[in-house]
Amino acid sequence: MHSNQTFINPFARPLYVMLKPVGAVCNLRCRYCYYLEKKGLYPSVQNHVMNDALLEEFIRQYMESHTVPEILFTWHGGETLMRNIDFYRKALALQKKYGGGRRVDNVLQTNGTLLDDNWCRFFKDNHFLIGISIDGPQHCHDVYRKDREGRPSFHRVMKGIALLKKHDVAFNVMGVVNDYNVDYPLEFYRFFKSLECHYIQFAPVVEIMDGKPAPWNVPSGKWGDFLIAVFDEWVKQDVGTYYIQYFDSTLANWVGEPTGVCTLARTCGHAGVMEFNGDVYSCDHFVYPEYKLGNINDRTLIEMMYSEKQQKFGMDKYDTLPQQCRDCRYLFACNGECPKNRIARTASGEPGLNFLCEGYYKFFDHVAPGMDFMKRELMNRRPPANIMQAIKTSNNDE
Repeated sequence: MHSNQTFINPFARPLYVMLKPVGAVCNLRCRYCYYLEKKGLYPSVQNHVMNDALLEEFIRQYMESHTVPEILFTWHGGETLMRNIDFYRKALALQKKYGGGRRVDNVLQTNGTLLDDNWCRFFKDNHFLIGISIDGPQHCHDVYRKDREGRPSFHRVMKGIALLKKHDVAFNVMGVVNDYNVDYPLEFYRFFKSLECHYIQFAPVVEIMDGKPAPWNVPSGKWGDFLIAVFDEWVKQDVGTYYIQYFDSTLANWVGEPTGVCTLARTCGHAGVMEFNGDVYSCDHFVYPEYKLGNINDRTLIEMMYSEKQQKFGMDKYDTLPQQCRDCRYLFACNGECPKNRIARTASGEPGLNFLCEGYYKFFDHVAPGMDFMKRELMNRRPPANIMQAIKTSNNDE
């Protein structure tokens, strides 16, 4: 009952480049982290810190590349708070200098352990949206998210969240789903709701270690079970109140609208990343030499992000799909998911199958009736949240 998804050219979108002011430097040592190893790209560099001249050059180019009235900056790590407040004050001043009066939004991702009253006052005064990484309740979070000394970090993150609330700072939460916490979907979801956070992201762990899937990877079938369990609770009582990125993006694909998460989009390549030294890469998950587009001191952001190399990177997401994906009834909803996760083989032995294929298929198959209902509501200009009353009425009639 879905419509064919309209092809969206990712390069017709505004240029978007994530900024890493401290590269891969972090105060935690999360076992599954894919980014700490990126320090190895720059073995001769002692201080992985972006200098002021590079910061200004990036902000100038980034803002001049936009013709839209609103511009989004995303600050990512490593751990972003390992740069002090003065660095971000300089960034805000430069945004104002080059912004031409346009609205500028700032999103900053942090593990939350370094937050204090000064940081939170700064974020509140300057309207930052903060993304907090937390992997569920304590017994889930502390399995992998430890510091350099191997100490758990849960209580420090919770202290940081309490400070964000104290200062009324807007924040979202992102939980990494791994081989342990995947077995606690409802506890995981209800914990996030207890934080009074209404925007929730899940990020499944899929990494390669010594040429094999890492032991902390989320098992594919369990990933599907996890999403189904959360969906079944959400669809009965939380639609329109709690926004879960995977569910919103799935509904967008069902309707044939651009999805809000790149992993489920037909193409990618519109979101690059710039390291502390000005090197620009195709994607945050593809910071490898072969995906380097250049350096901002030698080439402009526009030249790099709209280059033939980057366009091919973006189109390859769809163009390199194995036949099993092309024949799948849920191709429109999944689009092969993230290329970095295509480390499995199809039943016929063809490479390029997503590691999480089984789980996604199970999830899409389960939610199809609910997605069809919400699609009809949207097409008739009614709120998708009507599904909750429909489920309640159906249960009462049984």
